[in-house]
Amino acid sequence: MEKLRGLSPQLTYHCLEHTVDVLKQSQRIAKEEGIKDDESLFLLKIASLYHDTGFLFVYAGHEARSCEMAQQELRDYGVAEDQIDKICGMIMATKIPQSPTNKLEQIICDADLDYLGRTDFEFISNNLFKEFLVFGFVKDYDDWMQKQIGFFGVHQYFTKSSQQLRHPEKMKHFAQLKLYTPVGNGKV
Repeated sequence: MEKLRGLSPQLTYHCLEHTVDVLKQSQRIAKEEGIKDDESLFLLKIASLYHDTGFLFVYAGHEARSCEMAQQELRDYGVAEDQIDKICGMIMATKIPQSPTNKLEQIICDADLDYLGRTDFEFISNNLFKEFLVFGFVKDYDDWMQKQIGFFGVHQYFTKSSQQLRHPEKMKHFAQLKLYTPVGNGKV
């Protein structure tokens, strides 16, 4: 395995705070969805903590790298292969476009993008804009806004609890985004 270099300070969205938030939200959603068995909660916690570890090494394709890290490290802690497979399934489900195939994958997907339907959306979204700008995923603010509007148009929450709790606020944010008028020069 290559040398761990630590998180880049340019990761203003995919940072420790995001991982802690995904952990917190995944546990909340699991509770609301009636997930009570210890193994499922354990696997969901581990997947939440590992889901973006690939950013320590790569930006594009970080999910696959996160799975590699989980596979290498979790074996050393005695985590069974079938459990590691479930953890990696959850991690890979968060890749955009999200593709969950079971309840735990749905939960982590909703936790990963929980902020879209919260009151702190604007702050967190601004951090993602800064990160995307640095890493070349957007060229300017106009480009960012068009990508956000497009993303909101296709995003969905998968769990009933997120649909009920986060979807209404997300739609308010979407309505605000659609009011944006491009300025043409990309400046805010």
